[in-house]
Amino acid sequence: MARRLFFVPEVRNGMAELRGEDAKHLTRVLRVERGHVYEISDNHQRYLAEVTEAHKEGVRFEIREKLPIERETPELTLYAAIIKFEHFEWGLEKATELGVDRLVPVVSARVEKGLDKAVPKRLERWRRIAVEASQQCRRVFLPEVNDAMKFSQVLATATGLRYFLDEDRTGTQIAPAAGEAISVLAGPEGGWTEEEREAACAAAWTPVSLGPRILRAETAWLAALAKIRS
Repeated sequence: MARRLFFVPEVRNGMAELRGEDAKHLTRVLRVERGHVYEISDNHQRYLAEVTEAHKEGVRFEIREKLPIERETPELTLYAAIIKFEHFEWGLEKATELGVDRLVPVVSARVEKGLDKAVPKRLERWRRIAVEASQQCRRVFLPEVNDAMKFSQVLATATGLRYFLDEDRTGTQIAPAAGEAISVLAGPEGGWTEEEREAACAAAWTPVSLGPRILRAETAWLAALAKIRS
């Protein structure tokens, strides 16, 4: 059985520590005890570590050894139009499991009114969801969850291969690619406007199809990510 992996703020002088709610969760829910051995990550390196102290105020780890790490390629950024937060958070959790490196909420024409203004208050929660999903699936590196961007900003600043998920079904099938970074732009629940389609094509984004069915927004995220990471 694979060991659990936990993220720690830093490793210093061969030691690491978790405090506050993280320590309470480890000791009360996960029953972490002194002498237990786990894997930990400081988001730079993976380690094998032994618990030397375990109580609700703090859990301390002593490093036993560094473990091998390998970053997935290509680097993968998901630009996701903002949808109802319940669905957005479920999609974020699953996108983390599928290996997204960066998720950027996007304000597009058909985003539900008011959702974009509530994003800043949600970012801390979303980043916590990314941490918990990363620990569950044993990722060594956390995905970034960035501030929201306007649709026009995304078109102008995204790099690498740029795929525009289009329910219009006129694009080519999305396919895995190696090497170059990949950006995926996924639409809102109401779909893209014709103006947005035209702007994406004018900015040299490649329209891609995920097949003959109309998918929910968060389902489209995962279908695209799974194809690229396959």
